[in-house]
Amino acid sequence: LPGAQAFVCVGMNYYPGEIPVEARTDPSRGLISRYAWGADYHDLMAPRLEELAASIRAETGGRAADRIYVDTGPVLERAYAAAAGLGFIGKNTCMIHPRFGSWLFLGEILLDVDVGRDVIPSYKGGGCGTCTRCLEACPTGALVAPYVLDARRCISYLTIELKGAIPGELRPLLGNRIYGCDVCQEVCPWQRFARPTQERAFRAADPDRAAPPLLALIALDEEGFRRRYTGSPIARIGRGRFLRNVAVALGNWGDRQAIPALEKALTDADPLMREHAAWALERINGRESTR
Repeated sequence: LPGAQAFVCVGMNYYPGEIPVEARTDPSRGLISRYAWGADYHDLMAPRLEELAASIRAETGGRAADRIYVDTGPVLERAYAAAAGLGFIGKNTCMIHPRFGSWLFLGEILLDVDVGRDVIPSYKGGGCGTCTRCLEACPTGALVAPYVLDARRCISYLTIELKGAIPGELRPLLGNRIYGCDVCQEVCPWQRFARPTQERAFRAADPDRAAPPLLALIALDEEGFRRRYTGSPIARIGRGRFLRNVAVALGNWGDRQAIPALEKALTDADPLMREHAAWALERINGRESTR
């Protein structure tokens, strides 16, 4: 934005609460990151930021030009949010608010006018101290040092951003996580202050939205995938990458119930799906041969 002078930063609590423990601990179900249990946050937050930007334009007599960001564009949101006083950066590289934890969506308005500066809260008492729970808990060792994340090993990257095959040596470490990972946030002591969001659109309508049965997912065709995940953040990675993740989870589950569905997946039109289904079958059959 030419002449940019200020960021307006916002945070929105998305913590949806918990699902029944029997669903969360069932290896025949896939685990989905909490941020994707409900509606797509881009669609919900962007219009509200547009309204706020319009209010700012009105206050400045129409002089303000702006750009809106919600987890989009070349903006390191957590750095601006921390500078704006929304919290501090934790050793897990997430922004942590001392009264809400890290279950926050971030959004920004970039302005070309000086809107002044609010009194920024000081979180001198906030920080990680000597705690290293997140580093110790990361399933793939992606947190290689405090405040340092190797994205190439991060389950959220591997199951969402990575467009190709998941590296073979990392597949067993994914367990049954099929979209994102919350481990480094779940173990953080600051999460004890988290309260469920008041935005109902972010909550799971039923446990199957948060931990769906893997065998039901592997059977989804394109139409079924669109019908199930339209309006969800999951829709943006497409059926191929999502079922790639599901195939890995089935292999890690290791139950022979999955064999017929995986054998059918060997004829899928998507080569990514075929490759990961073959790996899953080898993993299940390998376990059988050692019994």
